Amino acid sequence: MQRAMLPDGMWDGWGGLGSLCLGSRGPGSAILLLPMSPVAPRAPVSFGQYTLIDRLAVGGMAELFLAHQAGPDGFEKPVVIKRIRPHLSRQPAFVRMFLNEARLAAQLNHPNIVQIHDLGKVGDSYYIGMEYLFGRDMRRVVPKAETLGIPFPMVYALKIASSVCEGLYYAHQKVDLYGAPLNIVHRDVTPENIFVCFDGTVKVLDFGIAKAANRVEQTRAGELRGKLSYLSPEQCLGKPLDHRSDIFSLGSVLYEWLTGFKLFTGESDVAVMRSIVEGKVYAPSYFRADIPEPVEAMLMKALERDRDKRYPTAWHFQQDLDRFLNAYEFTPTHLHLSNFLKQLFLDELEEEQQRLRPKPAPAAPAAPGPTTETEMESVPPVEEPASGSAGERIVPVPVSASQWEALEALARKHNLPVGKMVGDILSAWLKYR
Repeated sequence: MQRAMLPDGMWDGWGGLGSLCLGSRGPGSAILLLPMSPVAPRAPVSFGQYTLIDRLAVGGMAELFLAHQAGPDGFEKPVVIKRIRPHLSRQPAFVRMFLNEARLAAQLNHPNIVQIHDLGKVGDSYYIGMEYLFGRDMRRVVPKAETLGIPFPMVYALKIASSVCEGLYYAHQKVDLYGAPLNIVHRDVTPENIFVCFDGTVKVLDFGIAKAANRVEQTRAGELRGKLSYLSPEQCLGKPLDHRSDIFSLGSVLYEWLTGFKLFTGESDVAVMRSIVEGKVYAPSYFRADIPEPVEAMLMKALERDRDKRYPTAWHFQQDLDRFLNAYEFTPTHLHLSNFLKQLFLDELEEEQQRLRPKPAPAAPAAPGPTTETEMESVPPVEEPASGSAGERIVPVPVSASQWEALEALARKHNLPVGKMVGDILSAWLKYR
């Protein structure tokens, strides 16, 4: 067991980000214990009208939680809570923009767009309540197929892109109660925002939220660069955007699914954007000779740098996709897509279903009150020390939100998990003390 004194606040409180835990040893310090045992199940935590069950993901702007919403007579359903990071909740300009964009997105009611059904605040935390989707986003689907040695079928890629077009077109054409266009542009059409449910339904995520996220003045190394690869030329040049920007982004995504190559890359953010604005777009048949000519023509039209030469609407793009699929030797249905996805993730389905099963409700607090930021930080359990560490008593270390965010920001800057970074700091301290 290795031990060392570390500055207060260096706590990977979510376990899954790194294999470490801190124990207290006097004021202003903590003990890092390595190695750790596997992560234990987290206890449910009350959050307003919801019960948070598990944290699904964390990014620079928000955290996603699997939650249960309870109602009268035993009514209960799974939902997803998107909780805005505390440091952003303290920026009034961001909060105003976020709320405006979220209200706009909540007006979208379409089978191919994730439904937002709640927007609120608990304590200092703003959140969005969204429908729970049982499936996987495309950032995970394609790599999973590759891991299993299964080339991602062209017809499934086209089928998914067609559904995305349908959701995009609905949002692009949305008007208010008086018939005035809302001029909604997604701005962030990427594989992670395209979700395929296990029933074969395709959903576009984060509609209307990207604009607010893009106004956050902070650098998110790695995360931002991944999104940059799918920007349109006009986004890179800072020009006013319309719906054709989303068509270009979807073209970039579909190109990647069909060829296996990311279209726009570079060693830096500037290099990626220069590639989008000036780089050569190779015909997809350059990488994959069996791509049919009509499919290649569709991609090249969607990827025109001059937006006046692209598809005028997502509906026109969808029409070409559907026309090709209907004439092809195999036209997939939602059932085909559902079966394919279930086969890919057969090893994860039982775990996912187990996580959805209701768990015992948390004990009622002695003095009811709003969930505080500190309570939210304590959702994960305290890790038990590894075998052979008898005598050590591990307790959670209180840290402020600003300390935790600073640690996460430093880890993102160096493209490292938090646990790995803190482990490296410990190793260096032991070596040079």
